[in-house]
Amino acid sequence: MERSLSTLLRTLITLRWLAVIGQSATIAVAAGLLGVALPALALWSGVALLAAFNMLATWRIRRIDEPSHVEVMIHVGVDVAVLGWLIAWSGGVTNPFTSLFLLPIAFASLALPARWIYAVAAMCCAGYALSVVFGQPLPHVHGMGDGFDLHLWGMAANFVVSAVVLLIFFSRMSGLLRRREHELSLLRERFTRNEGIVALATHAASVAHELNTPLATMTLMLDDLIEDDADSGLGEDHATLRALVDVCRDRVRELAAPADAGAGDTELAGVDIGTVIARWQLVRPTIRLVRSGCIDESIRVAAAVGHLLLALLNNAADAGEAVGMDQVDLTLEVHGHSLRGEIRDYGVGFGVAEPFLPSRMFASSKPDGLGVGLALSHATVERLNGKLSVQKTDGPGVRVCFELPLADGAGP
Repeated sequence: MERSLSTLLRTLITLRWLAVIGQSATIAVAAGLLGVALPALALWSGVALLAAFNMLATWRIRRIDEPSHVEVMIHVGVDVAVLGWLIAWSGGVTNPFTSLFLLPIAFASLALPARWIYAVAAMCCAGYALSVVFGQPLPHVHGMGDGFDLHLWGMAANFVVSAVVLLIFFSRMSGLLRRREHELSLLRERFTRNEGIVALATHAASVAHELNTPLATMTLMLDDLIEDDADSGLGEDHATLRALVDVCRDRVRELAAPADAGAGDTELAGVDIGTVIARWQLVRPTIRLVRSGCIDESIRVAAAVGHLLLALLNNAADAGEAVGMDQVDLTLEVHGHSLRGEIRDYGVGFGVAEPFLPSRMFASSKPDGLGVGLALSHATVERLNGKLSVQKTDGPGVRVCFELPLADGAGP
């Protein structure tokens, strides 16, 4: 509502300057060229008052963020009062511009609540009534042709003025409504996606508790296998399995931690960049990771950043494996207080980037994919006020680029 009021005031200020110019020109033409006997002092005083008020309004609108309804009513009240003053001194009810009293009501009906609209309508009716009661009639001017009549010319001018005023006002208001509709569409889209993520997080926390017991059992069984088969040549495989189970157990505990102790503690703890990459390489040993960029791997980032990096690396690896490629390129650099990264896969190409579009949340280009990683990636980037984009490459695959702000004090 505040933005509508601000737009209304700015539009009124613009129209008021046009009114000052138009009123000045009308008085000059009527009194000078047409020779109409007008009370010049009274009319010019009204124009000067309107110009002075508009100068004050122009100065004030630049220094306030949220105008109130009372302030809008003051603006409308001044406009109605000056209009009534000018009409009363230039013909009263016979003045063809009396229909301009309807314009403030039209403006108010689009931006103000009902009770304020009624107040504006009451002011306009009062202004019209006073101009009728105290109006000074003016003589018609003839002599410039049989069809010439000052009143008819005034009606024509009134029509043009009303059309221009309504065009300017409704153009601005329709632009505001379109922008607001676009913002609401984005908010609805984000709400729908976040609703799915919240449901997923709730279910994931529950599953994490359930998985803790079988993972503990698997750990004990693997310890027994390592001891029993120490000389069988399978010790290395068993050790790898044990390391993978440890990774799963740690991840499950991290997942369950926010539900037990609050998400803030996990988020503040952070994680090392090097640890995130090493953990991913342990889970995806068949993927060749080509690193570039200069970064201290002991830099600690928010846990959400680690999740984002893992999700993007997994998607790149899956895209490459789908076409028999085992390479993923990773570039990480720190620029000021931001972490910039680029991940390239060697998959099918730009077509697989469709799920990165906000409208394709929880959609995946993989036959058995859920699209969860992509949805979480978008949610993470938005929550951290970062950027995420997908770009074409000269060869196969796509490049996913991201930029995320580093927390104050992030470092080794």
